[in-house]
Amino acid sequence: LGVTNFTLIQEKHKLAALFKGKSIAEQNSIVLAWDTLMEPRFYDLRRYIYSDPDELNSFRQLMVNTVLATDIFDKDLQALRKQRWNKAFNVEGCEPENHKENISQEDEINRKATIVMEHLIQASDVAHTMQHWHVYRKWNEKLFAEMTVAWQNGRTEKNPALGWYQGELGFLDNYVIPLAKKLKDCGVFGVSSDEYLNYAMENRREWAANGEDVLKEFIEKYQPEKSSSAPRRLESHSPMRSNSPNNRQSLEKVSRHGLEKLSPPLHNGPRRNSVM
Repeated sequence: LGVTNFTLIQEKHKLAALFKGKSIAEQNSIVLAWDTLMEPRFYDLRRYIYSDPDELNSFRQLMVNTVLATDIFDKDLQALRKQRWNKAFNVEGCEPENHKENISQEDEINRKATIVMEHLIQASDVAHTMQHWHVYRKWNEKLFAEMTVAWQNGRTEKNPALGWYQGELGFLDNYVIPLAKKLKDCGVFGVSSDEYLNYAMENRREWAANGEDVLKEFIEKYQPEKSSSAPRRLESHSPMRSNSPNNRQSLEKVSRHGLEKLSPPLHNGPRRNSVM
């Protein structure tokens, strides 16, 4: 079961040290995904993704940017993405990038496409909030159950039930709905964007009206004893798949050389090659 990056830092988890406390779960996911992609069985897939070092570097950078975009609690990354979005779409009085920089129209299109893709994966990361109420409630419950287990096992100090109702309202108001509006404004989904925004706003209304009752059901199901006196079981859990020999080796290589130092196979036939 997973826990937040903040918890991993508090626990002084080895991954927190490895990634210097920045986007821990996200960077770990990048390592695991890249390690898997480099397996011999995916040789043909890699040939379709890139055919030369330039295409490899572009793909790698795009993957890193999009996965790191799901770390919504890193204020520096959030501010950078907002700034790039405003420049790309001339928001809040910002000039388009090609007015301030000597860049080609193709580069401007590519930059705009990159920032849009980052927002697309952000939407995918919270896709349940932009779907039918039953879908939203289902995955909201699963998150509550996961965080309750972490609390009961002593990995977090605060009962997730405390502030859950208000927290969801804040999350919908300050993150989900603005994100859905951005996707609508950029026009990449056409008329489908209206559906995502409408579902997000309807889920917000439904949660405001019935969220407290839903939360009571969650508590009765996952915290049958009084939250303040519920016993905590101290157990050792690893929130990420970090103990396999291959993954340890991959993490060590990333620690030594950084995420951007890569040398996957290009034209030498199928072979195992992790992040270099």
